Amino acid sequence: MPASSVCSPHPSAITAAADSFIDVDFCQRAKAGQVVAGDAFLSRRLREEGRIVLVLSDGLGSGVKAGVLANLTATMALRYTSAFVDVRQSAETIMNTLPVCEVRKISYSTFTIVDLHENGHTRVIEHGNPPVLLLRGAQSVALDRTAITLESWRERLLHYCEFRLRLGDRLVCLTDGITQSGLGQRGMPLGWGMGNVTRLLQARIVRAPELSSRELARKVVEEAWANDEGRPKDDLTCGVIYYRRPRRLLVITGPPFARERDAELAAQVLQFQGRVAICGGTTANIISRLLNRPVVSLLDNLDPDIPPATRMDGVDLVTEGTMTLARVAELLERGAGEPKPGSPAGDLLELMLQSDVVHFLVGTRINEAHQDPNVPVELDLRRNIVRRIAALLESRHLKETRTQFI
Repeated sequence: MPASSVCSPHPSAITAAADSFIDVDFCQRAKAGQVVAGDAFLSRRLREEGRIVLVLSDGLGSGVKAGVLANLTATMALRYTSAFVDVRQSAETIMNTLPVCEVRKISYSTFTIVDLHENGHTRVIEHGNPPVLLLRGAQSVALDRTAITLESWRERLLHYCEFRLRLGDRLVCLTDGITQSGLGQRGMPLGWGMGNVTRLLQARIVRAPELSSRELARKVVEEAWANDEGRPKDDLTCGVIYYRRPRRLLVITGPPFARERDAELAAQVLQFQGRVAICGGTTANIISRLLNRPVVSLLDNLDPDIPPATRMDGVDLVTEGTMTLARVAELLERGAGEPKPGSPAGDLLELMLQSDVVHFLVGTRINEAHQDPNVPVELDLRRNIVRRIAALLESRHLKETRTQFI
């Protein structure tokens, strides 16, 4: 699928409890010939309440106008649901706010609202979009929906359901560009359909039971894109929620302020339950010496702007320090979509996006090389760069981050 597709990158997520995590992400592709998608996928973490709220909206038509309608709808729905506004009141306000199409006499964009609590309690409100799918492992589970009629919009039904997610469950929400992809093609006279979408999801989960929300959403959009032979007739958006055990990443960067604490870095590599990345040549050399694990240079997939990655047994990624972290912060700020494969910064960002909880262990010993006034401002101190990365991971990708200075 072309690089122009948007995969949020995804994974947006929130800690659910000590042994559980809500992994949320989406993938999106605009209608052929359109630069802006007419669908919107927004999410918000309410840390104090232990909730995460997400909204998928499909604006009427396509392009900029549809995108404005979808984003307006999603923003209002996100705000009202976050504030526990009654579903009828919020839906009626949304429909009354949106303008009426002069041709179709329709005044709304569709929406799917999911409100999850950290204990797995879930509320789903649907209007106009294909129904949300609940997958327990690879098995599809039927949801008991209640129809809701609004006083001023009696011709339009909303559907509401309430249930509790279990570890391993996935929720999948779609816009109709997915289910109607391939419309008129051989074997799909009425489009791909919910049945085929469900079967694809089940097959992918059987093949890779731990597949992340980000990857599963991407697989669905890629298949729909292929159904339309690379020229989608509508915007394609798929959002996935995966309630599972957390995936952890430890990023160690910089030597400790006191040299007698060097051994703590090596101990963290040995004891950490999850993936480990080391950022910084000095840091890698300290750990290499203490663990007697040589650092091996890698000269493939070179990035012209960043020193190459190296390899150490028992460590998932070893990179240069401050310049690589600064590039990761830049990629996160730009919202650069899919990380560039083979680049040290891209590989590090990919590790972060694949993880749910990112632990930063930051050494505070001053590196004189970064005090040169000719060095760019963003290379000031690694601790400030780590703070930027942590803030971006939390605000834009709903990760949980923990930072310890040593």
